[in-house]
Amino acid sequence: FFTPAQAESTGWQKLASLEKIEEGGLGAAFFVAYTDQGPLTHRGYAQAYETVLEKIDTVRRAIDGPLQAKVGLALRSDDVQAIHKSGRIAAAIALENGYALGQDLERLRTLYSLGVRYVTLTQVGHNQICDSKWAPGQPEPLHGGLSAFGEKLVATMNALGCMIDVAHISKSSVLDVFRHSKAPVLVSHAGVQGVGGVGNVLDDEELDGLQENGGVIHIVGLRRAIRTDSEEKTQEVADLRVEFGLPVDFYPFFLALLERGAETRAAYEQRLEEIESRHGKPSVRDLVDHVDYVVNRIGIDHVGLSSDFINYSFSLDGWRDAGETRNVTLELVRRGYTAEEIGKIWSGNALRAWSEVEEVAAELKR
Repeated sequence: FFTPAQAESTGWQKLASLEKIEEGGLGAAFFVAYTDQGPLTHRGYAQAYETVLEKIDTVRRAIDGPLQAKVGLALRSDDVQAIHKSGRIAAAIALENGYALGQDLERLRTLYSLGVRYVTLTQVGHNQICDSKWAPGQPEPLHGGLSAFGEKLVATMNALGCMIDVAHISKSSVLDVFRHSKAPVLVSHAGVQGVGGVGNVLDDEELDGLQENGGVIHIVGLRRAIRTDSEEKTQEVADLRVEFGLPVDFYPFFLALLERGAETRAAYEQRLEEIESRHGKPSVRDLVDHVDYVVNRIGIDHVGLSSDFINYSFSLDGWRDAGETRNVTLELVRRGYTAEEIGKIWSGNALRAWSEVEEVAAELKR
């Protein structure tokens, strides 16, 4: 929600502006209210919840106000097609990091009433719901999967018709969700271990469980989750971070980079671009390699696509921002996917899962 002047003054690129979304032909997307992981205390939960409420309010005020003619809020799976047919972009709201819920199921019900339609159970770090795949400073699992509260949350989400997102959560937590959920689940943004990438990636056992559950994994347009760097490139990037006085490990580096001024970030990114150019950049072709893997392993009905736009140094070559979205479709066409299959990958599978989540909720209310 930066204005052009704000974006220029902060040095952040607007990778998913309305103009770029229209340019790339993107017809619908989830917009995420994200909160950092904090201490597992009542005060920490409360602060995160207030942050999420503010972000959702910002999204809703924009949609109900200046963007009303171009964007519609999707509250049900059927709304997405209806909004699209009206000539507008469909926007749905999600919560990334269930940490903000604390241990209060009423917060989930409130956020659902405000439009949240999926919740990523955790992000970076173990929380009160489950363990994370990636928990710097927390070497040991906190729960060994879902906590007792996490099990209650899964049941409540099923009853509400709110989709469960297992991106970022530990393997044991993912498998626990499959055991407890009566509805299909989402992996909102991830890669697959069988192709490459680090961090938010799923292995074959998790993929097989997703197939049995009826869920969908959305392959993410994020470099580190799509391709594993060579040792030589990894060392060059580490040396560059040291040169700029930044931590080497990714998450501390990421947080530190956010705190740097626009000029420093730009200088770092220029040097990183030189390294990427020498070693080859992760691209749309790498992204579709992951799509191919999922299709071959668990079928065309269980794969989708997602962006994770931060800035250009994290994006893929060929899908640097929303304006280049069509390049993903072109690569799918080159691989021989049919129009029907591409429709499933871009939206059909996600909408099918969302619709089935709504059907489960309706059955549980009877």
